[in-house]
Amino acid sequence: MKPRLMPAALAASLLAWVPAQGETVAPSDVEIVDLAVEASLTGAAGDAEKGRAWFLDRKLGNCLACHMNSDMADQPFHGEVGTPLDGVGDRWSAAELRAILVNSKEVFGPDTIMPAFYRDSGFHRVAEEFEGKTILTAEQVEDVIAYLLTLKE
Repeated sequence: MKPRLMPAALAASLLAWVPAQGETVAPSDVEIVDLAVEASLTGAAGDAEKGRAWFLDRKLGNCLACHMNSDMADQPFHGEVGTPLDGVGDRWSAAELRAILVNSKEVFGPDTIMPAFYRDSGFHRVAEEFEGKTILTAEQVEDVIAYLLTLKE
């Protein structure tokens, strides 16, 4: 009997750490550990189709301003400042991509020009209308991760 209880106890302790479906982790509560954020910010997987739309949205994530991938070759004015994202789904795990999107400066260092998409404080010279807000919502971050994971070699 004990072997059957052990996995259940382990599962219960892990579930206490992961947000319930529909529950969002606040930006101030996200911890990057070993350059990764293991748990979904929403308790659910993202939607890759929506993630592609956020990636393309020049008024929101605007990932296309810096990054290119073959899936976006037809898009005008894509950037080449950031790393090309072809094969990114093979190079990074969901947890690593989540850390990069949440706060790239903690992953790549303070000199990176990539913004922190899920931080709402600690910035300098922020317009009043954006004070205390994130660039992307937790759901949008998860959607972008789902999209990026589809980009395989």
